[in-house]
Amino acid sequence: MKIGIIAPPWVPVPPLAYGGTELVIDTLARGLAVAGHEVELFATGDSTCPVPTKFLLDEAEGERIANSCIEIKHLIAGYTELSKDVDIIHDHTLLGPVYGPSVTDKPIVTTNHFPYSADTHLIWEAVTKGPGKIISISNHHASLASEETVVDKVIHHGVDTSRFPDGAGEGGYLAFLGRMVTQKGVHTAVEVARKTGMPLKIAAKMREPREIEYFETHIKPYLTSEIEYLGELGPKDKLELLSGAKALLNPIRWHEPFGMVMIESMACGTPVIVFPQGAAPEIVTDGLTGFVVNSEDEMAEAVGKIDQINRRACKFEVETRFSMKRMVQDHVDFYEQAIAEANGSVVETDKIDLATNKSIKL
Repeated sequence: MKIGIIAPPWVPVPPLAYGGTELVIDTLARGLAVAGHEVELFATGDSTCPVPTKFLLDEAEGERIANSCIEIKHLIAGYTELSKDVDIIHDHTLLGPVYGPSVTDKPIVTTNHFPYSADTHLIWEAVTKGPGKIISISNHHASLASEETVVDKVIHHGVDTSRFPDGAGEGGYLAFLGRMVTQKGVHTAVEVARKTGMPLKIAAKMREPREIEYFETHIKPYLTSEIEYLGELGPKDKLELLSGAKALLNPIRWHEPFGMVMIESMACGTPVIVFPQGAAPEIVTDGLTGFVVNSEDEMAEAVGKIDQINRRACKFEVETRFSMKRMVQDHVDFYEQAIAEANGSVVETDKIDLATNKSIKL
């Protein structure tokens, strides 16, 4: 199978630092190639994913993220290049699945990496009315789609576990990894560290004005020799942080569609303590790979029980449920279904019952 993949134009593939979507695209593209498929990636010129890559923009446009003119130019070039000789196009952008069907007869599947919201409902409803198919990244994520949006498949993200070290938590600290924003709960992680007396290492993206303001107001006043802000880490330093931690604190307070940091942590053997928001309960198994808690006090109590979690069980969970191999196979199965349907074949398929978050046969 020859698969064309369109990445957003904002971050190179893979990302140099923060960039969950681009990390997923890199893992998927590499995994598909390892599985014997031909992969052609359309990204930005500074991407280093080891598959054939074409581009319009020499460098990622992170400073002008969400500029619609940039995204549209990128998409026009992407569909022009990929439509020539691929069997299917997998689009990871927001506007692409609306534009694509107007210029190609190739089947298109799209992964929605964004929250379903009032701002995006019309886009996904338009995709549903057209020939494209929509992949959501968790059952919770799919449940937030509008009634007029058809989610064709839920596919959880995966990681290449061979790239993750086996950590023993030898650093003796708690870790936070994410963005410096209220919804990610950095301030809660700080309070949990203060309550438990545990050291805390914070790695977070902090570039935008609102991120800097949040840091200056809610985090900086509490930094000490035991509560440290490390900045935004690259891949190597990120894995060192996670593997050396006793636990990852993930006190999110929003409908996060997935949460790559949780499976990255578990792939290092590091358990996760998380609030039951978004997809978190689908990823962290309470009492096995960490603790799903409801409050700051419960999170602090869970820190005291973290040695009850078998770190090998955390890694095994990722190897079985969130591996690159599983993610690739799920996508290949779905690509084959989409191609067959585009060729007029009737294929038994799973749809998502948004009332129960479960797949149903149609």
